[in-house]
Amino acid sequence: MWEPRAEHRALLACINAYGVFFAMIIMVGAPPVVGALRRRDRPGTVVISEPAPNPIIHTTTRLAIMATLAAVEEMDFSTVRDAAEVSDSVLSKQAAALESAGYLSIRKGHVGRRPRTWLSLTPGGRTALRSHTAALQRILSRAERPDE
Repeated sequence: MWEPRAEHRALLACINAYGVFFAMIIMVGAPPVVGALRRRDRPGTVVISEPAPNPIIHTTTRLAIMATLAAVEEMDFSTVRDAAEVSDSVLSKQAAALESAGYLSIRKGHVGRRPRTWLSLTPGGRTALRSHTAALQRILSRAERPDE
């Protein structure tokens, strides 16, 4: 039977206590929490605050690229560029940054004699986008609450 390493036991106990949602975020590598605090009244207990927006995809350009790609399996470079309303150089730079973070996959090939580039979200990128939008929705829901 699989036995977790000593350094992961506390993390697994925390996941068991707070649910699978945090496990998905942690496995993807997105910033899972705003902060983890140790409670003084119960030694060994870890309190986790809500997930924060992902700083890698928080910029409007990267968010637009990822949101465009979330609706499809794969899309060619020019279509993403037009949908995100950015220039070739901006899309190229942002796509490279998202690829290095593991959120985007870039595939190059040819159609006839013309070179083409296709972009797609990785499974980790889809999970990161979902957790980022959930964090943004939680922040926006505070604005809709009546004054207390």
